[in-house]
Amino acid sequence: MDFPFNVSLYFISLFFFIITGGLGQLGVGLTKLLREQFGKNNVILSDIRKPPNHVYHNGPFIFSDILDFKNLEEIVVNNNISWLVHYSAVLSAVGESNVTLAKEVNITGLHNILDIATKHALRVFVPSTIGAFGPSSPRDPAPELCVQRPRTIYGVAKVHAELMGEYYHHRYGLDFRCLRYPGIISADSQPGGGTTDYAVQIFHAAVKSGCFECYLRRDTRLPMMYIDDCLRATLEILEAPAETLPSRTYNISAMSFTPHDLTQEIQKVLPDFQVTYNVDPVRQAIADSWPMALEDSAARRDWGWKHEYDLSELVQAMLTHVTTGNQLVQAN
Repeated sequence: MDFPFNVSLYFISLFFFIITGGLGQLGVGLTKLLREQFGKNNVILSDIRKPPNHVYHNGPFIFSDILDFKNLEEIVVNNNISWLVHYSAVLSAVGESNVTLAKEVNITGLHNILDIATKHALRVFVPSTIGAFGPSSPRDPAPELCVQRPRTIYGVAKVHAELMGEYYHHRYGLDFRCLRYPGIISADSQPGGGTTDYAVQIFHAAVKSGCFECYLRRDTRLPMMYIDDCLRATLEILEAPAETLPSRTYNISAMSFTPHDLTQEIQKVLPDFQVTYNVDPVRQAIADSWPMALEDSAARRDWGWKHEYDLSELVQAMLTHVTTGNQLVQAN
């Protein structure tokens, strides 16, 4: 039977996304991917900050405070939202310095998201992280199902999000999906107060000054991932048919390395680069409670997850992007 229109485009147009906390490390990149896949006007970026001009002019942007239930619900209803991607969060190190704010944003905000999604039959993606594990969890690697006793408010909130999402799925039929991200490395955004931020800062320092002071011990091994892999994994889990997902929360993994490993790889390109160490006890304690690697066989089995960037590819990509960005800034 011949249809008088493109059926695939018709069904794609039924999906309307809103991304909360969209001006953070991952939101802008995921928005770009989703707009390429589902249409520019079908993906709304939102945050409580004013966006830079290039973001504002690239597609719909709305001010949205996840602690304002009524405002968020109005946005969902008025824009016929069908997918809610929830990136709003106070990260690990910042959360320990302001527990009250972290509780409000990471827990109360999540409750608003889940309640609105359930009321209006939305699909929901909420990221978790390695921060959801604790010192009593297996560390090398951490499996998907194990003891989780995090010692940060960030980690406690992530475990809470995983469990609440799964509860809403089983109790109310909410299509809840969650990935436990490793440390995410990106050249296009500024670090936001996470424990793994050194792995972003080190590239900017290598290009600009040739030296870097690291706040973690040189032998602190943590799971990491280049942002292109992270965004692709997120798009893949959003697109996966619900019936292919026996789990609601998945580990995803790419590589694990220490600051010393990363330094040595950068020195293959910049041999004069020097790193010193001045350990921050708060962030070191957090890192020591996290896994050194993640076991992600379920994601690879259930929806075909496969990373593309290992350490050498990561370093090449980051140095290229940071160097190019630095040259553009100097030229302007």
